[in-house]
Amino acid sequence: MSGSGKMSAIGYAFLVVLGLVAPLVLYPIFLMQALCFALFACAFNLLIGYTGLLSFGHAAFLGMAGYAMGVAVKLWGLPPEIGLLVGTAAAALLGYLIGSLAIRRQGIYFAMITLALAQMLYFFCLQAKFTGGEDGLQGVPRGHLLGIISLENDLTLYYFVFAIFVLGFCIIHRAIDSPFGQVLTAIRENEPRALSLGYDVDKYKLLAFVLSAALSGLAGSTKTLVLGFETLTDVHWHMSGEVVLMTLLGGMGTVLGPVVGAFIVKTLENRIGEFGVLLAEHTGVEWFRTIGDSVTIVTGLIFVICVLAFRRGIVGEVMALFRKQRA
Repeated sequence: MSGSGKMSAIGYAFLVVLGLVAPLVLYPIFLMQALCFALFACAFNLLIGYTGLLSFGHAAFLGMAGYAMGVAVKLWGLPPEIGLLVGTAAAALLGYLIGSLAIRRQGIYFAMITLALAQMLYFFCLQAKFTGGEDGLQGVPRGHLLGIISLENDLTLYYFVFAIFVLGFCIIHRAIDSPFGQVLTAIRENEPRALSLGYDVDKYKLLAFVLSAALSGLAGSTKTLVLGFETLTDVHWHMSGEVVLMTLLGGMGTVLGPVVGAFIVKTLENRIGEFGVLLAEHTGVEWFRTIGDSVTIVTGLIFVICVLAFRRGIVGEVMALFRKQRA
């Protein structure tokens, strides 16, 4: 194993240990939400960062899988592990249908097709009876894992969610480092050349799209299991924009970038109100107390700063600085 490979292995081992001890220090529900969105961002990064396809409709896979999982567990009485598989399969099937249409176009046209089809799904979920409409699908039970282990305990559920995240992350990492991932990179860098070398570009793009959709669905199914409900928020285009923000903020085209971006965005959304209260108490400016209601303004400002100051994202800039120092 090379020196960089050893450093990567040590780094991943440290992160796994950090993930195992994190719920002993931080709130498990917040950590589980962050892990679900981190997996969602990693799945999205597989598409945009390594294939060069910008999807503005990825919320469709997150939300539809959540609804499918909720229906399977609540209405059909299936165990949680089967419910996760049902949600993931539903997202993969939806990804195949949308991808088959979208990959026929490139650039902004591809993005607009995914956005339009995702909005169609949003209005379907708004009208469908099984989704609960604007009230959402409520009361999804956590159940028992394999019929034995109760998931009602937050700590037990956290380690189950953490295992799912590690599994999804390993699948993405393996796909990136495989010959399949090299072909995806070639398509991103120069699609006509990849086509001239004899690769079936559309097949590879569709496969990457379906894999990304399936992993997004796994994240959405897990999120529904954690929170016990699914709402229209997860199928709205705002969620598709949020995952773009997470990926770009952490570092598009990097393995850990989306994880860092997801944790930063979710931390801001959950803690910015408390931060505003502290600022108001120390500065005497009462406006800071309302900053929690304007979290989108703050995240938008961070996005602008990220684009202007460090376009490679946080992890991308750190890696570039590390390579520069080594050179």
